[in-house]
Amino acid sequence: MAEATVIRLIEAADAARWRKLFDGYIAFYEAVVSPHVVDRTWTRILNSEDGFVGLAADDGGGHLIGFAHLLFHHSTWSATGYCYLEDVFVDPAARGRGVGKALLEATLRLADERGCTRTYWTTQEGNATARRLYDKFAKKSPFVQYRR
Repeated sequence: MAEATVIRLIEAADAARWRKLFDGYIAFYEAVVSPHVVDRTWTRILNSEDGFVGLAADDGGGHLIGFAHLLFHHSTWSATGYCYLEDVFVDPAARGRGVGKALLEATLRLADERGCTRTYWTTQEGNATARRLYDKFAKKSPFVQYRR
């Protein structure tokens, strides 16, 4: 991790920078998300609504260089909760400095603090860069995801 990088909760002052990074994240996946949904997502994350928690990777000077969006939820298979790492993104200019690793480590710590028995996430099959990092933290699930 870059020495100055600080992982903290997302704050209201991060709004403009978060939006720019989130737009980059959506573009990376070649997706379209309506501005209304992005606004609602920001509100949920900022206010920790509906089980959402937002982690910010800060360069040490208050400048957001990455984020992780977590969703804590109950499970039908466990008496404890689960943590779904829904989104993780690092500014391309800040990559290669351990920021993604720091966000994953913070996610796992927070999940452990909350007593989660499972922390999980998905990525595209061809996202080799992310998968090299993820392989250091967890095993690939044999499950196939279906969408409607």
